[in-house]
Amino acid sequence: MSQASKGAPSSGKTLQGQCLCGSIHYQMQGPSESFSVCHCTQCRRQSGHQWASAQCKDDDLIITGDTLSWYRSSPTAKRGFCSACGSFLFWALDGEGKTSFSLGSLNSPTGLRLEKHIFVADKGDYYATTDDLPQKD
Repeated sequence: MSQASKGAPSSGKTLQGQCLCGSIHYQMQGPSESFSVCHCTQCRRQSGHQWASAQCKDDDLIITGDTLSWYRSSPTAKRGFCSACGSFLFWALDGEGKTSFSLGSLNSPTGLRLEKHIFVADKGDYYATTDDLPQKD
């Protein structure tokens, strides 16, 4: 994650977001992709339900604030959250060079649209996924 500027994100503007308490602010200065809802067990446990996110290149992501903590959630990935308010903001797969960010933490309006559901085979049994978006097991 750096201070590099590489063009406009998919929404046509710089996306900005923050944690609940405002200690962490972030913005993307490049294209975003993979707008999805994750239903995996880890995302459900960390977020309390399902997690909507998109991805950007690490070089296009600028994070400010001193309360960002990273939790190693598996041998190959980590999750970033605010240690002050607990907001789950980021997910990163080792060596990928991209970071997923929480769509729920973005400042509105975003102009974004979800593209797909992922890990639906792991979704909770207490809800249904009823929209027309593609679903990947």
